[in-house]
Amino acid sequence: MVQVRYTRNLFLRGMCIIYLFAFLSFYIQIPGLYGDNGILPARTQLDLKNCAPMAHKLQQKPTLLWFAPYIGLNVEYMLDVVSLIGIVLSFAGFISQKFCIALVFALLWALYYSLYQIGQTFMWYQWDVLLLEAGFLCTLVAPFWYSQHGKISTPSDAVTFWTVRWLLFRLMFSSGVVKLTSGCPVWWKLDALNIHFQSQCIPTPLAWYAHHLPAWFLRFTTVIVNVLELVVPFLFFFPNRKVRIAAFYSQVFLQVHIIATGNYNFFNFLTICLCTSLLDDQFFYKRKSKTTSFNFTKYLSTILCILVYAGIFYGTYVYYNLRISDNWTIQSDIGFTQEQFDHVLSRIIPISIYIGVISLGITVANAIVASLLAVKGLKNKIFTTFVTVLYTVAVCFIFAISIVPYSTLHQAPNSTVPAQLKQVHKKVEHLHLVNSYGLFRRMSGVEGRPEVIIEGSDNIDGPWKEYEFLYKPGNVNNSLPFVAPHQPRLDWQMWFAALGTYHQNPWLMSLAYRLLSGQSEVLNLMNNVENPFRVKPPKYIKASLYRYHYTPWSQSRGKQAWWTREKIAEYFPILSHDHPPLIEYLSKKKIIQDKPTYKVTNEPLKLFLDSVRSVIHKVEASLLLWGVFTAGYAIIITNYSSSVSKKK
Repeated sequence: MVQVRYTRNLFLRGMCIIYLFAFLSFYIQIPGLYGDNGILPARTQLDLKNCAPMAHKLQQKPTLLWFAPYIGLNVEYMLDVVSLIGIVLSFAGFISQKFCIALVFALLWALYYSLYQIGQTFMWYQWDVLLLEAGFLCTLVAPFWYSQHGKISTPSDAVTFWTVRWLLFRLMFSSGVVKLTSGCPVWWKLDALNIHFQSQCIPTPLAWYAHHLPAWFLRFTTVIVNVLELVVPFLFFFPNRKVRIAAFYSQVFLQVHIIATGNYNFFNFLTICLCTSLLDDQFFYKRKSKTTSFNFTKYLSTILCILVYAGIFYGTYVYYNLRISDNWTIQSDIGFTQEQFDHVLSRIIPISIYIGVISLGITVANAIVASLLAVKGLKNKIFTTFVTVLYTVAVCFIFAISIVPYSTLHQAPNSTVPAQLKQVHKKVEHLHLVNSYGLFRRMSGVEGRPEVIIEGSDNIDGPWKEYEFLYKPGNVNNSLPFVAPHQPRLDWQMWFAALGTYHQNPWLMSLAYRLLSGQSEVLNLMNNVENPFRVKPPKYIKASLYRYHYTPWSQSRGKQAWWTREKIAEYFPILSHDHPPLIEYLSKKKIIQDKPTYKVTNEPLKLFLDSVRSVIHKVEASLLLWGVFTAGYAIIITNYSSSVSKKK
């Protein structure tokens, strides 16, 4: 039986780290995003004065925030409580394996799901639902209780851990498919990375250098990305472990480079965590060979691995027309049409599902056999087999309903999914147990990066002064920081706003009103140090749409600016604090209210929560996240050193 106990435990500890990053990042932004004076107050999502039964409330909007009145808090303070509990539980699981049990992960899922329910537009991201899906799988993967002596895998471990591999496959393969099914000409011309580093949401400083790499190299890198997302995921289920380990390295290689050039919060760290499902305990604990004689099986496995990846390289050479030019650069073009790709995709999706069925079937069969043969004692055999069958039923259910969103990648296989299965999926769809994925479907910013610049003034005729954000491009002279795994959700949403109009992003009206009010909670989400209206808020607000470009490489020596920009158009018109249509709109959305909010009666708890926030507020967000992570790692090292000393 393949041992995966250590690998599974490593995955669970990694998931605790991801949860820790997610809860901390969310907690920092609560006042500005969801507080009573925030951009989208959470109180608009829940009516705490509603006297309906709790069961009815939870059915209407399933979130733990409904319990706020029972502990004497309003919605904003209850958000703090939920986030802090999530932080404490995930930190405990990070520093100690004892807390990596099913109950803890069930609580973490419920807590994050509760936040997601009131997150509105600021939490409608694929990584949030990915965390919910991966977090739910942890309740299956994690043991019911901690056993200090349980160092050997149980048969059910491999079955439950398989679900993580299936999620990883769907995530990566879907991300590769949508790039080509979208028909985006930039992807089909292999020019995506010539644009991506400049146009992505929040670039890192290294993105500027990546953008200026030779065009032929970026085209070739786009080919590599296509292969890593479209072809390599099928090797996740390959019987040869060396092939899977090579696939693991290739996926981690991709994620590390994305982390280096783009601030995608905890998403890439979560993907790397999912990649551990391709490993087993032997990867970490090498078996010592009892003989020094020639190991035929080992070398045959290595040869097979080389042949598999050589075949992928040859296929890449053929289907992407790879060739060496006269100046020794690699030239590439897609050698198949959209119709051909669509035809192959309509057949490969059902094949991939069959591969999943076969892989799961083999995993389950091995687990059942191990339960009957490897376990000693009749009672233990019966109990282990029963547990394995129970987990198998749960895993088969998850696999079955995951086919519904996965099959939407193409109309042909989607039309063959049984109606009964779609109905079951629809009943649990709101829980986000399984989801559809697909990142960077279309490349934006082909002609330049669009940015919304907000300006304020005390006179309608000017002068107008810009508001600076902490992380998104604004001042052309400012370099952008490394901010991941923190996700500055306002900065992210400003990027999406620039791709549309303010009518499509009505939350901007609330942001404008909060700036006109000089609301400190919202200003703390921005660069308050460079705020031109720190003394008193402006009388007028407007926004303009600009187009940004990286400065050319020729200006890199002694350069002052990272960007160049030109104004395109007005984004939203001049607004004032008492602008009637603005007040009417925000009142209709209950963002501003004449009636007082739900009163906080638990003064001791309120005082405690205010004290915690006053301390955390003083630390920059990304620094806080990495500081807490470092503290947890230091505790782990200290405990390990202490245990080693005691053994001596």
